[in-house]
Amino acid sequence: MIPDYISGLKHTQSGNFFLIAGPCVIENDKMPLEIATYIKAICDKLEIPLIFKASYKKANRSRLDSFMGIGDVEALEILANVKAKTGLPVLTDFHTAEEAQLAAKYVDVLQVPAFLCRQTELLMAAAQTGKVINIKKGQFLSAASMQFAVDKVRQAGNPNVLLTERGTTFGYQDLIIDYRGIPVMQQNNVPVILDITHSLQQPNQVSGVTGGLPQMIETVAKAGIAAGVDGIFIETHPEPLKALSDGANMLALEKLEELLTKLIRIRKAL
Repeated sequence: MIPDYISGLKHTQSGNFFLIAGPCVIENDKMPLEIATYIKAICDKLEIPLIFKASYKKANRSRLDSFMGIGDVEALEILANVKAKTGLPVLTDFHTAEEAQLAAKYVDVLQVPAFLCRQTELLMAAAQTGKVINIKKGQFLSAASMQFAVDKVRQAGNPNVLLTERGTTFGYQDLIIDYRGIPVMQQNNVPVILDITHSLQQPNQVSGVTGGLPQMIETVAKAGIAAGVDGIFIETHPEPLKALSDGANMLALEKLEELLTKLIRIRKAL
């Protein structure tokens, strides 16, 4: 199921999953467009519908001295420029009702962070923008309970909802994916996405910097496609170890095409 309510989404008749991809956060004014152009070329070649993703601000960092962003409006204008230059729909997350109104002026999809997915005022504010709303499943919630987040957005008058699985808390410093949750969330008649890279985070490290297991990206992605996800979410960067946020679990940009090619084969085999 590929949503027909995301304007600008190409290759929707290809039979492929759709892809949400990009860097964790806007780091400067050049890199987002370079990454988007690179990913778009791959997705045009493989006929994969693509939404470009980048956070304009990171408000949930563990440490006070962690990078949060280059400035809200400046980063959002960079996202708008990516959309204008590439024709791709763009997605960003937000953290308050006021931020929903601001971000909606620049992007096509508003993403509700996992930790905030039960916040009623936040969901309603997002819904009222009229944008497509991607709700990330909380690490502390069951797949079945996400029906209530979907209902809040729909009851606020917005039927354009996506749901994203991003793992469930397992102990203090690990996440696991219960793939049974994918068909459960699809019962809400919404596209369900697997956030591969965030599912491989190792949060709550004593250093205050989130760890990750990027060597497991292919394994998790293959399992997600086999389980029938509608889309996949991958954060990617030219040099993950130099990234200013979530470098420990991002995919190196140069590895993206090979991975997507393998996933298409699995999709076709189903």
